[in-house]
Amino acid sequence: MRGYPLKLKFRLFFGKRKSHSARVASVLLAAVTATTPCLADAGQADSGSQSVVVQPGAPGQPSKTLPASTRPTPPPPSAADVKFMQGMIMHHSQAVEMTSLIDTHTQNKDVQSLGEKISRSQSDEIQFMRRWLLARGERVSMAMPGMPDMDMMGQPMEPMPGMLTAEQMEALRKAKGAEFDHLFLTGMIQHHQGALVMVKDLFDTAGAGQDADLFDFATDADNTQRAEIRIMQSMLKEKL
Repeated sequence: MRGYPLKLKFRLFFGKRKSHSARVASVLLAAVTATTPCLADAGQADSGSQSVVVQPGAPGQPSKTLPASTRPTPPPPSAADVKFMQGMIMHHSQAVEMTSLIDTHTQNKDVQSLGEKISRSQSDEIQFMRRWLLARGERVSMAMPGMPDMDMMGQPMEPMPGMLTAEQMEALRKAKGAEFDHLFLTGMIQHHQGALVMVKDLFDTAGAGQDADLFDFATDADNTQRAEIRIMQSMLKEKL
């Protein structure tokens, strides 16, 4: 570089180093890319490559490479988990039946709004619980087929905690206006409190409630129904 000014020599020297470093980096990146599996987002097709599913082995055992079509299967639920979900489907179904009476039995906008929310949320939760049970090869109902009042042992079906009796449901169907509002709110508070008992019983049972989806559902149901109980208690106080 004889004859170049010092500042120009500096630029030429480091410019060459920078260019050389960039080329080295490009080579290294190409090498890493060629040896590393490509993890694409769902729906993005890789050119001819397939994802690999690796199942870790037990301690001291080698891992296994599984077919790309392998799908995870949920662990078997406990008997208490299944009973909880089956019972909660029955429990929610009565709540939805109660809310179905609102449109023809009261003009109270607050009761109508609350009933719509309960109906929508509990109908969605029924579908979730059905899918959860079916995905694990379990029956959706705890009742004997064709005999909704009998359990699988042929014994009379025990009502879930907090569920309204046949007499309470009949009184609700006959009531109108303010009387209906009162019976609906007191009945739904009783109903929600029963659901809280069911959640507590689930988590008090050893080994139950460990499934992640069930745990999230049960804790969310507990929080939601506690909040709705407070709302309904406030609505009752305002009417006194």
